[in-house]
Amino acid sequence: MPFKTVLRDLVNSVPGARGAIIADWEGEAVDQVGPMDEYDLRLVGAHKGIILGNLRVMLDRIGNDDLREVIISTRDTQTLVLPITPDYFLVLAGCRNQLLGRARFAARRCVQILRQEID
Repeated sequence: MPFKTVLRDLVNSVPGARGAIIADWEGEAVDQVGPMDEYDLRLVGAHKGIILGNLRVMLDRIGNDDLREVIISTRDTQTLVLPITPDYFLVLAGCRNQLLGRARFAARRCVQILRQEID
């Protein structure tokens, strides 16, 4: 299954989702989908990759390398960042009023599918 199809299913299943992107460990976009501006979505992906990388380093220092997800909430937005493999991660960007539980469930399901596709 192509990545775009998986990402489109994710965005369509979460009310308030503005975009989803798969990026590599350097923050480079692999694929993306959503109504959000393409450049802005790539920028969100790259910046969230930096945050994910910093958290991984910190957790590695304390002997815990099992980072499963990061949720970043601001006044207007809510962003989920989930590692797919050590080399790739998923970002789901949404409106602040998106249903967090549904977004987390759908993003986790998406990560499982993407892991199968990547492996």
